[in-house]
Amino acid sequence: MPELVFKGKEYVYNHHLTVPYRPLVVQPGKGVGDADLAGNLVIHGDNLQALKSLLPRHAGQVDLVFIDPPYNTGNEGWCYSDNVNSPIMKEWLSTNPVDGDDLLRHDKWLCMMWPRLVLLRELLSERGSIWITLDDNEVHRARMVLDEIFGAENFVVTCVWQRKQSPQNDAIDFSAMHDYVLVYAKRVKLSADDANGWQRRLIRRGQEQEDRYTNRDDDPRGAWTSSDYTCNKTADERPNLYYPIRQPNTGEEIWPSRNRVWGYEQSLNDEHLSQGLLWWGADGQSKMPRLKRFRTGVSEGTVPSSWWPRELAGDNQQSKRELIELFDGRTVEFATPKPTSLIELILDIGAGPDALILDSFAGSGTTGHAVLKANAKDGGNRRFILVEGEDYADTLTAERVRRAIRGYAWSGTRRETLLEEKISFTQFKKSADWLARIAQIKAREGFADGDDGQADLVTDAAPRRKRFDKIDVKLDDGVLRVEGVQRVSERAEGLGGSFTYCTLGDPLSVEQLLSGERLPPWAALGDWLFHTATGGVVPPRPADAPPFYLGEAADRHVWLIYQPELAFLKSPESALTLTRAGELQAWGRDFDAVRQRAPLRHLVFAPAKYLGNKQLQGFGIDFAPLPFALYREG
Repeated sequence: MPELVFKGKEYVYNHHLTVPYRPLVVQPGKGVGDADLAGNLVIHGDNLQALKSLLPRHAGQVDLVFIDPPYNTGNEGWCYSDNVNSPIMKEWLSTNPVDGDDLLRHDKWLCMMWPRLVLLRELLSERGSIWITLDDNEVHRARMVLDEIFGAENFVVTCVWQRKQSPQNDAIDFSAMHDYVLVYAKRVKLSADDANGWQRRLIRRGQEQEDRYTNRDDDPRGAWTSSDYTCNKTADERPNLYYPIRQPNTGEEIWPSRNRVWGYEQSLNDEHLSQGLLWWGADGQSKMPRLKRFRTGVSEGTVPSSWWPRELAGDNQQSKRELIELFDGRTVEFATPKPTSLIELILDIGAGPDALILDSFAGSGTTGHAVLKANAKDGGNRRFILVEGEDYADTLTAERVRRAIRGYAWSGTRRETLLEEKISFTQFKKSADWLARIAQIKAREGFADGDDGQADLVTDAAPRRKRFDKIDVKLDDGVLRVEGVQRVSERAEGLGGSFTYCTLGDPLSVEQLLSGERLPPWAALGDWLFHTATGGVVPPRPADAPPFYLGEAADRHVWLIYQPELAFLKSPESALTLTRAGELQAWGRDFDAVRQRAPLRHLVFAPAKYLGNKQLQGFGIDFAPLPFALYREG
């Protein structure tokens, strides 16, 4: 398989292994509800280090990753700041920030993305998927990198999202109207009956789709809609589909067009007739039947396509309006927010109601907001982890989540589109007709139209009570918009939920551990040791667990005899003694007996031991020494 070669690849290929582990530090008062590292999280810190910090508790647990990384257009001014251990790389990276004149900006972007994608893959479950928004600047390079990290066989689809409503007339060449959404699975299904691997879900039906189902003839089978009874085949291609149908009410013999025959064979048509599934119009006199399709026989969703129009997934205008409304009409300085509709669509397709969702380029916090909305809509228990390294992690990312949870007062301008139509030059020349239409809209909404007399035109509806403070008329990029503008002040109800706000603690360093300069908390050291020793995630501790018990791995109980105090580490209390070994064995035997299984072995981390290897084997203990033995006296 072809591989993408870029400057610095050899230095970042395994860079994720050298990133120090930094424990999550809860910041009381900045979250909502009780602190819970197993619940919703907003993390302020470098996203590469944060991903490393998530491994002990979330490796292989994330169901869906959504990221909106820098598009690398040359205008963002982003910096590559990873501490890659190479003098050559450090010298090269001293040219930050990356801009449009940087001829190696694509290499730097790939250097930035590689270790993050590797860690994101580690965090994904076997049934997980990753969704990445990009534009034409890096999408093709991203495909090659993702093929290498995730495997080309796990590529799912490239979706096209219509992010803009209308073309940009001042574009030098083409007006870009779309972004891409790359989708990869941790492991795709090998067949339809494969129980493992990622499985896409159906898109939930919207209200517009539901409204298509009515019961115009009081059919006892319930609401229905109808579909075309013909197909796009000719009589020459499908002669078996070219036959007459008797109109039951008129007795007329109905033949399809030779260029568009019936969609069903005659035997199936006979079944439709016997079941009363043909609809001949409200008066029963139609000359062409339609097939009744009942709501009860329709699936609860539709198969997703790779084309996402703005009506389905929202657009950039919607995302900016959402932020303005959330922040009380204030313009928020964030250039590229994504609409919640986009993330909700991704959640709809990619994850179930109990999924864990991770966004390591959280930005304005859209992903967290979308998860809360999805839970409020269907009663789900989705959780989110948001990582943001910029200073606005608290004031924007987390604040958006707070407001979405608690509700918010909103005062500002609400707009309703009354007319939106693209105008060609030919149409533009008929300006009097357009002015008349605008005047009719104004008159219908209770507004006069100045001195041109057009407000006196006869309208097709009586004037309404004024719903708006004014009517705005704009011609932008060839699109005529008439909008009703209203100043409002109201309170939006909160969606409910909670989250914990964290920062990254000091890195765990062997050198500092040996010197006693920086001793990490027991839980922080324990989480990392458990994960690195077992490859698993730290389980919840039993309520009656004895001191120093970290948790149960796949085949053993794991212990850490440690306190972050030099006095303790120098004392006999920090050692694995004969008495302590017996206590561990007895507790484990009782614990496993309740679960009706054979006793598990024990993995014990401690600075020292007072038992020989033969004794350890007798107790079913594997001993792992900590470097604190250097502190011991004598």
